[in-house]
Amino acid sequence: MKKSLRDALVGRLSGYDRAVELGVGREPSVAAALADRGVDVVAVDVHEFPVPEAVSFVRDDVFARADASDLGPYADADVVYALNVPVELHGPAVEVARRADADFLFTTLGYDEPSIPVARETLPGDTLYVAEHGRRGQRARRD
Repeated sequence: MKKSLRDALVGRLSGYDRAVELGVGREPSVAAALADRGVDVVAVDVHEFPVPEAVSFVRDDVFARADASDLGPYADADVVYALNVPVELHGPAVEVARRADADFLFTTLGYDEPSIPVARETLPGDTLYVAEHGRRGQRARRD
């Protein structure tokens, strides 16, 4: 990930107290940078991936979690975010975030349009999508 995009994402997300990165994969640099700024970060993926010591990792499936009564790693999140998320995850991810009363922010694979209602924010080299899912609005930011 290009540093300027990563820095912009970290700047945008660092105002939250607790963040969940959905689909962390092999690129935990945003999660690590958020943890360095004092954000409590949980990285989630369907496969095991190493993450920095300051980041917690939970193996979880957002498709199953969207219908489960237990919100698992999303329960106390202020924000759920996903980078390069495929269209088929937009619906389950926004459902989990909505149920947790958390914001859902994401980037797509670049050629996909969001499959859910969003607001758009321009970042260096990408667009950040902010899901509109009937919440009371974005949580107060710390900064």
